Amino acid sequence: MLTQGQIQAASDLLYRHWQEDRRLAALPEALRPATRAEGYAIQALLEARSQAPLFGWKIAATSRDGQAHLKVDGPLAGRLLAERVHDSGAVLAFGRNHMRVAEPEFAFRIGRALAPRATPFGRDEVLDAVESPHPAIEVPDSRFEDFTSVGAAQLIADNACARSLVLGWAAPASWRALDLAGHVVVGSVAGKLRREGSGANVLGDPRIALTWLANELSGLGLGLGAGQMVTTGTCLKPLPLAPADQVLADFGVLGTVAARFGL
Repeated sequence: MLTQGQIQAASDLLYRHWQEDRRLAALPEALRPATRAEGYAIQALLEARSQAPLFGWKIAATSRDGQAHLKVDGPLAGRLLAERVHDSGAVLAFGRNHMRVAEPEFAFRIGRALAPRATPFGRDEVLDAVESPHPAIEVPDSRFEDFTSVGAAQLIADNACARSLVLGWAAPASWRALDLAGHVVVGSVAGKLRREGSGANVLGDPRIALTWLANELSGLGLGLGAGQMVTTGTCLKPLPLAPADQVLADFGVLGTVAARFGL
């Protein structure tokens, strides 16, 4: 079991690599989390490094393909820091992006807080707490050279491969009558490719993914705060990126979201 000093040292090492845009093979053995709980303990120290309250949460590995690619057996939760969230149309520096993909995602703004508790949350209860859904594009990345081999605990410590989130406007209130599992989403990189997916790729339904997160956090003694945003994982095969690319995610009646990349 890691001591608090080891947890802090692991967080410091990962954060330093994040700030310097560098990679490491794995956390040193003495600092390496052995369980998901230890991974989350390392991740939690990110909040104190932000200049703003926690913006929200992301979910990684919500598709079978994503879980197979990362060699994990289920989803992973990560924190969204306000400094890494952008409005639709933003120009993002490409930098030394290691994963080099964009992921169209269903995001949800929480309107009513869900405090941690002993009994699991049901889907309807979680949806009642939602203020609005938003189209989003996540741009993930990892501090690990081979993020497919380090395992769930280290990926969680690495903030579940968080990098940037681009957020669109709130969808109309009619969203509650939609079949989000069957809802088609089109992602494109201008002049290069176009891909289709649907909400069914997100744990079968993005609303199921949102409920999973509420229960994952509750098991850690954490809640979803009013005003926080949750992005639920890619709903189509990730779009490969290169510097100067322009990405558009079209969620139909739920709106669109776009981003452009610099160097």
